[in-house]
Amino acid sequence: MSTGLPSGVPPNVKVFGPGANCTLDICPVEMSVYGYRPDLAANITFLSLYLISATIHVYLGFRWKTWFFMGCMVFGAINAVLGYAGRIVMYYNPFNFAAFMVQIICITSGPVYYSAAIYVTLAAAIKYFSPSLSRFQPNLFYWIFIPCDVVCLIFQAVGGALSTASAGTSRIGVDMALVGLSLQVIVMVAFCAFFADYLIRYFRAGSTERFGIRCKLFFGFMALAIVLILVRCSYRLVELRNGYRGDLIRDEPIFIGLEGVMVIAAVFCLMISHPGFVFKSNVKGDDTESSTREYELHESPSVISSSI
Repeated sequence: MSTGLPSGVPPNVKVFGPGANCTLDICPVEMSVYGYRPDLAANITFLSLYLISATIHVYLGFRWKTWFFMGCMVFGAINAVLGYAGRIVMYYNPFNFAAFMVQIICITSGPVYYSAAIYVTLAAAIKYFSPSLSRFQPNLFYWIFIPCDVVCLIFQAVGGALSTASAGTSRIGVDMALVGLSLQVIVMVAFCAFFADYLIRYFRAGSTERFGIRCKLFFGFMALAIVLILVRCSYRLVELRNGYRGDLIRDEPIFIGLEGVMVIAAVFCLMISHPGFVFKSNVKGDDTESSTREYELHESPSVISSSI
């Protein structure tokens, strides 16, 4: 009687799930959930880059006392390190279900922390430059967008947990992860719209010439980080649409480019656009001191830094 398994594969093997007992010795890699062995060099590279980024963000966090921003960046890096460690384990055994679930949960939910860092930093920028030009109190950005970000994280984490409990067979877990990713995109686009409205009002007020090089780098790389994260989230939405058996989830080069490269590039963009370089730059008397002093400062730098 046919078992539906390729020739040479024992009849009692389990390919996917908590009790998976396939190994490369008895099962072809094409039978695994990804259909390939994760690239060892690429995953070691990403893991190393996240460790480096976490180290630098810890230094910058203590240097400028930007505790919330540092915490978000470090937690995001820890998630990524765990995720890529899981993919490294899967290089040696692509059928390792525990490693699969660790990497799917950690890599999928990691950018939520970076989104939170962006929301708080740009809200603090409104306080720092000219809060009177904002249509809303800057604190509302904290109270609206950070809770939404937490909800995104919960949906993605719970979705991954449900997938683990069902050995990836339940559609509910995948759908919850999709809801979390969709909400993350919607929230980030909404935030960008509000902040773009603020910048337009700010420039119309005649403050464009006051932007020093640090401010241009800050907003430029912050905007680039947002675009990179949005591209990545859009890719994951399409990837998970067909669950763990779709074609896109089995395409590693696309994963490396649209997940790995997009997110680590965003992390280093957020390093260049670190809030300390702008909000604390006038303390050092550097090239932006003359311009930042002209801004309509309604709160001291110490108050601003306490919120990021």
